[in-house]
Amino acid sequence: MAPAIAVSALVTGCMSSGTRDKPEAAEAAVESPADPVAEESAEPSESASDGPSLTVGESGSYDVVETDEYGENPAVTTKMQVTVKSAKYVSPSEIDTTNEPTLGQYVVLTLTIKNVGPKPGEFAGYGVITWEDGDTAAQDATTLEGVGDSPELDTTYKPGQSVTGSLVLDVGAKGGTLSYEEGTFTVELPTS
Repeated sequence: MAPAIAVSALVTGCMSSGTRDKPEAAEAAVESPADPVAEESAEPSESASDGPSLTVGESGSYDVVETDEYGENPAVTTKMQVTVKSAKYVSPSEIDTTNEPTLGQYVVLTLTIKNVGPKPGEFAGYGVITWEDGDTAAQDATTLEGVGDSPELDTTYKPGQSVTGSLVLDVGAKGGTLSYEEGTFTVELPTS
């Protein structure tokens, strides 16, 4: 009996003052089962929160979202476009390093990043690109390995500015999915 009283008190305490004066509305709220359709629509869908899923040769846009100094009140500030130019699996010697990949395979990912929005926007890949496949959970794929004379992608882009450059990533195997900042955009890697 105590749980029903707690639920009734919780529901009554959370209602607006206009509903609080109507006990039958409070009883209906307690007795009505939750509407699964309403619950689904209350939560953002994966497709709405996730950015584009791309393969080599494809482009897609994503919103740049910034928060206040407390990490709250997210707001879209501009829009960035990413184009996947190439994904090439390489050995350590091909990228002029003696370091072996931690996860198992280096891939050089070449991207064009362009600000297609109205305000400056930032791209910063280090520490926020993960790799996963059907057998392996998401793992940090970023490295400190360089790619020679490639321009630096990590910078602030003014509206209309773009850079084409490469990142050396450490992935577990050929194939799988790279994800930038928890799904802002993803790249489906080729299997060869």
